[in-house]
Amino acid sequence: MKNLREQMKMDLELKGFSPNTQKLYIAHVKRFAEHFMKSPLDLGESEIKEYLHFLITERNLSNSYVSGTYSALKFLFETTLKRQWEMEGIPRTKRQKKLPIILSKDEVKRLFNVTTNLKHRTILATIYSAGLRVSEAANLKLKDIDSSNMQIRVEQGKGSKDRYTILSDKNLELLRQYYKLHRPTTWLFPGQSIEEPVTSRTIQRVFEISKQKAGINKDVTVHSLRHSFATHLLEAGTDIFHIQLLLGHSSVKTTSIYIHLTSKNLMNLKSPLDTIVG
Repeated sequence: MKNLREQMKMDLELKGFSPNTQKLYIAHVKRFAEHFMKSPLDLGESEIKEYLHFLITERNLSNSYVSGTYSALKFLFETTLKRQWEMEGIPRTKRQKKLPIILSKDEVKRLFNVTTNLKHRTILATIYSAGLRVSEAANLKLKDIDSSNMQIRVEQGKGSKDRYTILSDKNLELLRQYYKLHRPTTWLFPGQSIEEPVTSRTIQRVFEISKQKAGINKDVTVHSLRHSFATHLLEAGTDIFHIQLLLGHSSVKTTSIYIHLTSKNLMNLKSPLDTIVG
């Protein structure tokens, strides 16, 4: 399995998959092999179907998790093992379409107010004010903050794409306070070692602690700050195509989900019932 793992890792790197995706795919394949206590070399279509069915019916795992397992196994068998992948023989679970839960502006303000650690508050504020993914915030470097043009450069975000997003005045003030106190060198938000960036897991923990302190009972994560950024921009009248560019979405279809989250226009609509009754 070790040689096969190294071969798959090399194939993932050659295809340009992110380090996080590489780890996830390899972990999915490892669990698949451990389930049958055999090398994937000795497994095939029937075992794949059986394993996916097990994840759904026995483990009750989410459609997203099962879909990720499907993608990892498909990559292994198609790309690394050079086997034919029969789409009809191995059906893919249908992805659930769920609307993300967002925070109100008041809840975001409460969240920042209870985050007394300056570094932690600056990280959360940067994620919200620029609409960043947690991994993008973790991997920011000092050189990515362009105060002259009031932009933040996101290097190699999701899909291995570079983009620019906005740097707000208030966020810049906070970043300057943070810099004076902590004096980071390469990484904007270093971890325990200044040579490494803060981990996504640490940022998620920071968010959870602040969420509890703020008394926010919604089922939200640090990624909800990115969703809230997009929704609040849309409510303020920002064009959806500009929001698409700021978020780094390949298609405006992905961005259009925020239309369903904004209350600005919905609150001004009248139900047909009001026009025919009374």
